[in-house]
Amino acid sequence: AGAADAAPAASEAPRVFPVTPSRKPDGRRWRLGYLQGGDYADYPIILSAIVRGLMTLGWMQPLELPDAHAATSREIWQFLAQNADSPYLEFVPDGYYTAGNFDAALREPTRKALYQRLNDARDIDLMIAMGTWAGQDLATGPVNVPTVVASTSDPIASGIIESAEDSGHDHVHAKVEPERYQRQIQLFHDIVPFESLGIVYEDSPEGRTFGGVDAVEEMSRRLGFKVQACHAAFNNVTAAEAEQAVESCYARVAGDADAVYITVHRGVTAKSLGGIVQSLLKAQVPSFSMLGSEEVRRGILMSMAQADYTPVGLFHAEIIARIFNGALPRELSQIWLSPSEIAINLKTAELIGFDPPIDILLASDEVYDTIGDATPSP
Repeated sequence: AGAADAAPAASEAPRVFPVTPSRKPDGRRWRLGYLQGGDYADYPIILSAIVRGLMTLGWMQPLELPDAHAATSREIWQFLAQNADSPYLEFVPDGYYTAGNFDAALREPTRKALYQRLNDARDIDLMIAMGTWAGQDLATGPVNVPTVVASTSDPIASGIIESAEDSGHDHVHAKVEPERYQRQIQLFHDIVPFESLGIVYEDSPEGRTFGGVDAVEEMSRRLGFKVQACHAAFNNVTAAEAEQAVESCYARVAGDADAVYITVHRGVTAKSLGGIVQSLLKAQVPSFSMLGSEEVRRGILMSMAQADYTPVGLFHAEIIARIFNGALPRELSQIWLSPSEIAINLKTAELIGFDPPIDILLASDEVYDTIGDATPSP
């Protein structure tokens, strides 16, 4: 693969592929593999959502999965390898690969071992690439096994695919949400007309991608606000070090900016979020979560609402089904648009002295009135 394959002719009518279950032409089951760069909270949640999507489509029998908020993706994969009941799919027991915990020293040997297996043993029919590292390694590496890339902040900016319309590689499909972060920042600015926005990210190409930095800078020029940035490492540091770095950074930008955008970062975890929220409350600055409403439940002021990952999981499951029914990953649409719904935490609003406009309250799909473990008000 490596270089981009020749683009399909524009005049060709798109082929149509079913999502109905099917076996391989030789009658055997399709074998699935998995690659990630390290542990991240979203990965087991999205993996579980994909599996539930495959259940919905009939590719496997209904199965109660481990709690994705408590289990690692490895634990979920091992559970599937042992318990999945399907005449069509097999979650290969030793088909799970990870570069430690975003360990750069392990990334190359991990991908080399996987490349060798995919090219020599040829015993895996499709790879789920979870996250940016995995997407980069399987999209641009010397392999051609169908690859479905999930949970990437920006697959275009990170070089996984060429554009929203064309992955550039016959074997690659990656979900794209055009201008997702620009839409978030526009919404945040419409509600809170800030003059400076604080963000935290690792100062590396990957860190900028995870943090949507290009989108933030684009919107700063478009809307005329300043960006107050603080750099916090997430590669080649322990989880505790990453958490400590983001807590320190968010405390700093909370004191420097009119508003804060909570970006995707390995250090933003259930453990560190409490400290981040306390810094934001102390500084009385409004905040917006890039990730979604789970962080709003924990005390971030607002985000785009996403009650669960069912639609995303079904989207990826349908792509997998169409690939197994003969589609090239490249010829399937990559565009997925999340609904523009709002999640807001009224307790946080009260504590920082922010009075939400009534039209925002009416438009909000998830309204929290406590910080922490509580269900949203209808």
